[in-house]
Amino acid sequence: MRATRPFNIPNYLAAHAELAARLDPRTFQGGIELIQSKFAAGKKIITCGNGGSASTASHYITDWNKMVNLATGKKFRGISLCDNIGAITAYGNDLSYDEIFAGQLRAILDEGDLLIAISGSGNSPNVLRAVEYANANGAETLAVVGYDGGKLKPIARCSVWVPSFDMQMCEDVHLMFGHMVMKTLCGGSIVVG
Repeated sequence: MRATRPFNIPNYLAAHAELAARLDPRTFQGGIELIQSKFAAGKKIITCGNGGSASTASHYITDWNKMVNLATGKKFRGISLCDNIGAITAYGNDLSYDEIFAGQLRAILDEGDLLIAISGSGNSPNVLRAVEYANANGAETLAVVGYDGGKLKPIARCSVWVPSFDMQMCEDVHLMFGHMVMKTLCGGSIVVG
């Protein structure tokens, strides 16, 4: 059984500090460098996820499309597969919910593009199917995962892993990764204080 403590703000912040000490900065840097290389090559960078991870997928693309272009003047070719409700419901209704991301990839993915798959548990069938499709069709894949990485971590070519079984803490750090990418691509600094 995993250790727990009652929720309060000091405990939440302390748990984040403890989690930060367990993170592997090299995997975060590797994920950032992969995204940098795809941006420099003019490739599409595509995100997907469910629930809170869908919101994170959209947040990544919102930040990166806007801020990278403003900072560099270059096009950031970002697409979130979570943002077209028409496509999601068409694939979900006409095929299956497991096909909502892979189906969209069949229409837009080119060899050398990057799929970033975000999942707290790493076990969402529709995300797994999207990564399998991307891997089989010459794309790079980056998993942004929590828990033990689930089935997603071993099938993605690269991963950023948050080793926690607390979904909210995983989602917090997943969002932080997106901000790290943005600051890197934009040449940003960290405001302290």
